[in-house]
Amino acid sequence: QFDGWELRQLINYIAADDGVPEPEIIIEVLKGCRNQNDYALAIRFLEVVRLKGGKKKGIIWPYIMQEIGPTMEELGISTLKEMGYEEPELWLENVDDM
Repeated sequence: QFDGWELRQLINYIAADDGVPEPEIIIEVLKGCRNQNDYALAIRFLEVVRLKGGKKKGIIWPYIMQEIGPTMEELGISTLKEMGYEEPELWLENVDDM
């Protein structure tokens, strides 16, 4: 069990790390968000995890969603795609990719 402060500290630690967290860690964080009744934090955490995939997010993100999908459904958390958060609303093309 996490309290709100510990949960945010854990998420900050994961966000600062260079690697993409394992699905088991993501699941535990989502359960912590559910226990704290903090849906917005869960969604923001998923956005961070998705962006941590970098150029390989097309490979990494589907795998992560496959692994955490049943837990998200159990906890009542919508996917980023269902919510329209796959791409930011004011998305601009990366100048490095032009």
